[in-house]
Amino acid sequence: MGINATLIVQVITFALFVWFTMKFVWPPITQAMKERQARIASGLAAADKGEKALEEAATQAELELKAARTQAQEILSNASRQASKIVEDARETARSEADRIKAAGHDEVERELASAREALRKQVGELAVLGAARILKRELDTQAHAEVIDALAAQI
Repeated sequence: MGINATLIVQVITFALFVWFTMKFVWPPITQAMKERQARIASGLAAADKGEKALEEAATQAELELKAARTQAQEILSNASRQASKIVEDARETARSEADRIKAAGHDEVERELASAREALRKQVGELAVLGAARILKRELDTQAHAEVIDALAAQI
């Protein structure tokens, strides 16, 4: 066999190999490549969709955070107002209690003052009777002259 026959047999063998590869090997490889390409495309689409969902979730979270901050500010301002109201009510209660205590103290002072004046009047009356007794050098009857002593104590 010469070089031409070997070359022809090699060309035919190569052609059969190419045909066999094109018929049985190449289609599963191209099919696997198409499936992989489809999976990659769907993965990229899912990643894009996930990014959009993440952006929307971040936006929604920011809105909810702003709403929560606003609500927290409202709660704090309400608490501050309530605290101020409680303090003001306590001040009013303390003022009214202080006024009541002052009034009770003034009444007590007035009663004590009246009692002291009455005791002083009686003592002055007794001193007057004693002074008069010494001047007259005799004992005056205090019960007989009680009216005179009371009038004298009332003048003093």
